[in-house]
Amino acid sequence: MTHRQAAPRWLDSEELQTWRSFTYLLHRLPTELEKQLREDAQLSYIEYYALAGLSEEPGRRMRLSELAILTNAELSRLSHLISRLEKRGFLYREPDPEDGRYTHAVLTEAGYAHVVESAPGHVERVRELVYDVLSETELRTLRTAADKITRRIEADG
Repeated sequence: MTHRQAAPRWLDSEELQTWRSFTYLLHRLPTELEKQLREDAQLSYIEYYALAGLSEEPGRRMRLSELAILTNAELSRLSHLISRLEKRGFLYREPDPEDGRYTHAVLTEAGYAHVVESAPGHVERVRELVYDVLSETELRTLRTAADKITRRIEADG
């Protein structure tokens, strides 16, 4: 799909303000969550989400390619992240037992314990920044909007 059109569809002032507010949120929210995670758990935002994602999987394992999708990371960036977490003893890599062409990241007991210990502070910060300031209706609208935008991105993929 091409994004060039004969005449640009410029944003009007209301749309532009909405876009600016949204892009500011996209930058600020992860930064604030990262700050909390670094202070309380000595983890980056992406490290936490990798560990949390693994903690929720059967056997606490996941193919690296699936973990890259979950964390929205290129495989090369994910490889560096995995190396850092391996050095801390939070996970290890092993060949996929069903298909040796793939590699799994496997959460260790230490990694699981760390994410379990880190989760309450992180969830509290998420509540403070998002859930405590929005009504139930606004939260449903936010979810609906996020789902629609994600579906459009995936469809254009």
